[in-house]
Amino acid sequence: MSGRTPNFPTTRGEPVGKKKKQKLPMAYKPVGFVLGWAGGALAGMAFQKTWKLIRHEDDAPDALDPDRGWGEILLAAAVQGALFAAVRSVVDRSGAKAIERSTGVWPTQAGGRD
Repeated sequence: MSGRTPNFPTTRGEPVGKKKKQKLPMAYKPVGFVLGWAGGALAGMAFQKTWKLIRHEDDAPDALDPDRGWGEILLAAAVQGALFAAVRSVVDRSGAKAIERSTGVWPTQAGGRD
């Protein structure tokens, strides 16, 4: 790419959609909140099922459980963290793509979520 700015339709000297781009992140926040909540619930259910498959137990160990060893606690934490990160990424990306398809604008500024 040559470093030139692409030609966009303009109104009064500003690219069309610029105001929409500035307001969309605020409008996306409630949608992102709901998606995040639903994603957390989904990840929790996925972790419970995964832990039951791995250890054949209904409950994962708690870090403060004196009857569980370090290995078991760290395994549970690693599996839970990986599942939550994966589900969060799927939910965030799917929500952003849906917003982009419906509005034509990506919902977040460059640089990501955090």
